[in-house]
Amino acid sequence: MSETHAVSKIGALFKLVATVVVAGALVAGMMLPFVGGTGLVARNSASLLDALPVELTDQTPNGNTVVKAADGTVITNFYEHNRTPVAADQISDVMKQAIVDIEDSRFYDHNGLDVQGTLRALAANIAAGGVAEGGSTLTQQLVKQTLLQTADTPEEAAAADEQTVGRKLREARLALALEETYSKDEILTRYLNIAYFGAGAYGIQAAAQRYFSVNAIDLTLPQASVLAGLVQSPTNDDPLAQPENAQARRDVVLNRMRDLGHITDQELADTTAQPVVTAEGQPPARNCVGASIGGFFCSYLQSYLTGTLGMTQQQIDNGGLTIQTTLRPDMQAAGDQAVLNTLPMGDSLAGIYTAVQPGTGHVLAMSVNRQFCSDAANPACESVVLNTASSQGSGSTYKVFTAVAALEQGFSQYYTLTTPNPYVSRVYRGECRGVNSNGYYCVRNVGNNYPPTLDMDGALVRSSNTYFLALEDALGSVEAPVRVAQRMGLSSIDATADQIVEENRGSFTLGAEATSPLALASAYSTLAASGTQCDPTPVTAITDRAGAPATLPDGTPINTGNSCNPEAIPAGVANTMNQILIGDVQSSIGTGTRANVPGHQIAGKTGTSQSNYSAAFVGYTPEYTASVMVLNPKENEDVGGFGGGKPATIWNDAMEPILNAQQTAPFPPADAAVQNGNTRAVPGCSSVSDCQSAITGAGLRYAGQTSVDSSEPAGTVVGTNPGAGSRVQEGGAVSVQVSNGSGYSAPAPAPAPAPAPAPVDPNAPDTNGDGQPG
Repeated sequence: MSETHAVSKIGALFKLVATVVVAGALVAGMMLPFVGGTGLVARNSASLLDALPVELTDQTPNGNTVVKAADGTVITNFYEHNRTPVAADQISDVMKQAIVDIEDSRFYDHNGLDVQGTLRALAANIAAGGVAEGGSTLTQQLVKQTLLQTADTPEEAAAADEQTVGRKLREARLALALEETYSKDEILTRYLNIAYFGAGAYGIQAAAQRYFSVNAIDLTLPQASVLAGLVQSPTNDDPLAQPENAQARRDVVLNRMRDLGHITDQELADTTAQPVVTAEGQPPARNCVGASIGGFFCSYLQSYLTGTLGMTQQQIDNGGLTIQTTLRPDMQAAGDQAVLNTLPMGDSLAGIYTAVQPGTGHVLAMSVNRQFCSDAANPACESVVLNTASSQGSGSTYKVFTAVAALEQGFSQYYTLTTPNPYVSRVYRGECRGVNSNGYYCVRNVGNNYPPTLDMDGALVRSSNTYFLALEDALGSVEAPVRVAQRMGLSSIDATADQIVEENRGSFTLGAEATSPLALASAYSTLAASGTQCDPTPVTAITDRAGAPATLPDGTPINTGNSCNPEAIPAGVANTMNQILIGDVQSSIGTGTRANVPGHQIAGKTGTSQSNYSAAFVGYTPEYTASVMVLNPKENEDVGGFGGGKPATIWNDAMEPILNAQQTAPFPPADAAVQNGNTRAVPGCSSVSDCQSAITGAGLRYAGQTSVDSSEPAGTVVGTNPGAGSRVQEGGAVSVQVSNGSGYSAPAPAPAPAPAPAPVDPNAPDTNGDGQPG
């Protein structure tokens, strides 16, 4: 033995002797009237109970917080210490006996402090020349470990573990108080639930799973003796890493159990003859990196718990809570596969699929062609939740907000505009490349396949840029579309909405603002729910270990209910908009036809930002709303197409298996009053005077006659412009179309009738031999 090691052992021995002697004197002289044969008896237990900290009044330490998907499957766990508390009847009797025999054989005889045990330990340590045996009872160990593991600050943790007489005295006092409060069985159960058994396993259930892959109730004598031996030196005697040390320590436990008469000589011989046999189990998944599914959803959930619900991370890690989430594993798996079908894992372009439930705000899935991890060198790793991040615009998806604002103000879905390409705004200032616009904003359509004259329905389905800037002109200000977007739930613009309005940005209708995929899906879900807006939420319930609703640390109930506004926009407006947007997915001229799933009614809208730096598609049914955005989250990159390409394809791949697994409802019909708005039907008529009277009687303005080529005679009324039955804004002009006769050909005169034959005399003789008169 080296001189340094000998000095160290002697120093430790003297420290133990001094602590035990001084503590014993203080306890005996200041707290207790006498030392009995079975231990120390409290003189005033009431005063001891008054001093019992709240940490020691819980009968069982909290365990891991479990995060569950909507179907009850476990997503992950949050924990600082891997622990699963179990009740007394969930721990095998042999385990209880083994820990008592090796740690505190007089446990059932003393009242929290064991003088005989302390003196025996002192004698053993003196004989061994070092610290060979501890003198603390299981109750004292429970006090120390509870205070240590529940410490809120490093200072509290140091105080719980400091080697001072004061700490030992407080520990002894609290041990007496615990014995006055709880039964021996409860104290032993609590000890087994809080003790550290090494390999990250706190408590007997976690240890049984970690080393033997069994539950605590099923532990056998060979297994229990190994675990009982671990608590004194869990690293040195680890049966996974140090099997020889573990076997030697196990045999110490077994011999102690035999000496105390709790196992037979034969059981001792049979067990010690065998090596330690383990069946290693893995610790439960921890945090969002270890999530079994939906790592980005998990991270969003974690931020929601601390940010929106006001929980602390310490409460989440140590609360032993059950968090019931909204995640649909089937939708998450379908979304995960869908983004990979179009974009490989780690591609520079991120495919971001986000699904919510209309009418509740429940977030159902968050998929990205990335893994949730934090390795900056790995392009497949991403630690930012791209589903909630705002980096690029979502293009023409914003036209819906302008359309809703117009419908709310009485514009009809038949509101017709004729716009040149490019179209220069009369209201909004801004850039207009290649056109002398006197500082006014202008836009162009993509390609030359847009009719110059469109109504709102056709303009949405075709996604005409010029029409919607002209419609924004008709509204006179961008404020109405911006406020509609906010009311519908586009929260990603909340911070800049006032500035957009103040600057009167005409580009708003073209979706230039940085947009969160989740906020975009949420806004469109308001349409799907017939105007009911619900804030996104990833959680439906949070319960404590007893199954009761959890509270914040200050006792305030945690609000996990839905937050909805039942008429953020009028139901008639939402239902009318839904019927229009069905055409974007299911009509031959729609831009989002690749998203279509036959047999289901789907509405949606495509969008592409300036320079093709992002593309988007939002599709929905009455049951589901999902957005897809494709973009490079780190730098500007052309995504190679429009919203009807990659995004619509991803939407189809993600939603097809979900929709085909169930029947989906059709959307409610459009509201006729909203459809028509402040338009009037153009009446039919047959003469100029009748037409003039009918047009003005319908609330429209008679705009005179227009001469048109026609095959009808000159002066004949051949129709109106717009035609009979079409809708025109109230007070709008309607002209009467009158034929100029250019194509008219007068009918040929009718041929003269042939002369009638002479009458026949029936009495005339037969002159031609045919047997008839004449």
